[in-house]
Amino acid sequence: MASDLEMVELAEGIASADPGAPRGARDLEAVYDIPVTVSVVLGKATMQVNQLLKLGRGAVVELDRKLGEAIDIYVNNRLVARGEVVMVDDSRLGVTMTEIVKADRSI
Repeated sequence: MASDLEMVELAEGIASADPGAPRGARDLEAVYDIPVTVSVVLGKATMQVNQLLKLGRGAVVELDRKLGEAIDIYVNNRLVARGEVVMVDDSRLGVTMTEIVKADRSI
């Protein structure tokens, strides 16, 4: 069975429903409309419940990442890439993928 990353790589190489395309490529079109959840993790922090309860407006929670360090991009809770935060327009943020994470073949 192909990994999620292999399916993504295969999908990137498919431009249309070319009848001359390999059978696997044509079969993959069946999943094009399936929604997936994309999550971007800026960093993580661990704290005790009593510390959490003391947080208020303006409190700063220190994350485990440094400024400028790549952020993690997950698809359906699976790490697939790393990237950088970018400004899309005046009020929205986006992510530029800078690295595709290779799937763990041992699973």
